[in-house]
Amino acid sequence: MRYAIALVAISLTAAALAAGGLGSMADDGPAPQTGAVSGQAPPRIESCLSPADLREEVGERRVIPPVAAIRAARTVIPRAEIQRASLCRHEDGLVYMLTALRRDGHFVHVIVDARTGSVAGQY
Repeated sequence: MRYAIALVAISLTAAALAAGGLGSMADDGPAPQTGAVSGQAPPRIESCLSPADLREEVGERRVIPPVAAIRAARTVIPRAEIQRASLCRHEDGLVYMLTALRRDGHFVHVIVDARTGSVAGQY
């Protein structure tokens, strides 16, 4: 009986959170549009480097460290939680592809130039 009540309570809580009925912490408002890729398909990423290749590129100072890319992404999405950072080959060279979770529950992808550390776009 306790198991059934707990299961119902968890289900109702999850449904309320999904519907936004419990007052989420999403007070961020809409995402800023600085460097945003709007109305276009996401940029084509050819392939991402392995962790060993990433360490080699950073060690030889060909690209900025991942921490610097995360700091650059936080200037565009300040209160989002970075979930993943990958160093990938792009048509213009190497870029960091960062996936961030905003407080409103939406994922945002930020592209940071791996050589300069500037934000190239978001979608």
